[in-house]
Amino acid sequence: MTRRILQICLPLLTVAALSMGSAPAWAEDSSTIPLKEIQTFSQVFALIKSDYVDPSSDQKLMQGAIAGMVHALDPHSAYLTPQEWKEMQVFTDGRFGGVGIEITPDHGLLRVVTPVDGTPAARAGIHAGDLIIKINGKAVEGLGLQKAVDEMRGKPGSQVSLTLLRPHSNVPLQVTLTRAIIKVQSVRYQMIAPNYGYLRVSQFQDNTGNAVQAAVKQLESDASGKLKGLILDLRNNPGGVLQAGVETADTFLNHGLIVYTKGRSGESDMRFSAHGPDLLHGAPIVVLINGGTASAAEIVTGALKDDDRALILGSRSFGKGSVQSVIPLDNGGALKLTTALYYTPAGCSIQSQGIVPNVAVVPGNSEERQIDAALLKESELQGVLKAPDQCQKIQPQFQIPEPTPPATSSQKQMPTDTPNLATDFVLRKAVEILEGQAVEVEQDGKTIKKIIPLPVYPSRDKNAGAKVKAA
Repeated sequence: MTRRILQICLPLLTVAALSMGSAPAWAEDSSTIPLKEIQTFSQVFALIKSDYVDPSSDQKLMQGAIAGMVHALDPHSAYLTPQEWKEMQVFTDGRFGGVGIEITPDHGLLRVVTPVDGTPAARAGIHAGDLIIKINGKAVEGLGLQKAVDEMRGKPGSQVSLTLLRPHSNVPLQVTLTRAIIKVQSVRYQMIAPNYGYLRVSQFQDNTGNAVQAAVKQLESDASGKLKGLILDLRNNPGGVLQAGVETADTFLNHGLIVYTKGRSGESDMRFSAHGPDLLHGAPIVVLINGGTASAAEIVTGALKDDDRALILGSRSFGKGSVQSVIPLDNGGALKLTTALYYTPAGCSIQSQGIVPNVAVVPGNSEERQIDAALLKESELQGVLKAPDQCQKIQPQFQIPEPTPPATSSQKQMPTDTPNLATDFVLRKAVEILEGQAVEVEQDGKTIKKIIPLPVYPSRDKNAGAKVKAA
């Protein structure tokens, strides 16, 4: 770790040395130190100090230089000031102030990855894929991610207005949100049908793994020990803490690989395996995903899919499969640096690919399909890392056509605090599949009724020697 921090600091030390008219001997080794570029940097720094219309402090310029250097790498690497590092730690603890929205840079603007369940953003009807063009009437172009976040956060009870553009709409949408202290309950659960459970994970926090295990045990109790199956809803889950994702996958596995990472440094290579036991005792699982399912949520999905533990239903996930190591710095800030890529047990890269569902839910008409295709993916972010992958040709085994929403509803149903089978088409299909009902699928250009087989997973305490079969 110390060596890595020193490598980051060396170019800055060189700039200081050049400005004093001398350079250390190691600066002559152009194979490791970009001497020409550092001289140019020093020249630009001096010109700004002497000629820029307003005086600029050394601290402001150097902070900007560090941030710009890291930003040039990929969308997820970032330099965190001491204040930003504190805010990041608060977020992973599950309590922070603001409106409850996950955003990402998109060609100078900001795109919504997902609103967080139960927050002002979710209640106001903000959707994944919405493009934020103004905050409080001020254009966000060039504002930067952290400054935009700062603008949206504020005193609880105060208001912030957002101007949004929705895919395939030319009419801006004005939304006024009342800020609140956001305390996210990441796990919710209930019985969704007789002897069938529903488990919603909205994001992965430090305590999410334990909460998932407690929820499964309670569902088993509610079903008097006869739980026949489970729906794990990871739609619009932006990810979060890796360990929480690993613990969640481990809840449903007796053994096997969950995820592994590969990077340039041997320190970046890690493997996470399941220890069991499977708390569902082999009962079938259907995992719901969509374009807002990202990062740790994709790790859980990939593990349960590749280990033949669950059937995946929905649409291709976001594709955020890179590992960010947070390295504390001497000034109280931190460097969030992409150091490796995630791979599912089958060796498939999540990065820019996402997870392909076993059963794809596709819009029933071409207009809706175009809107779905327009939703932001990791692969469309500026400067995104691409991962060569032998799994790119994987396709869904089945396709379920989704009916066109009624004229009174311009948006399809997204997961909410309270699941609703009457309005949530994907959730309804998941229950029907779990119950062994025939559902309508597209096959050879026709729509037919078909029973979709579920993976058969051996329980540790029941039929432990049975062969695993995948749908």
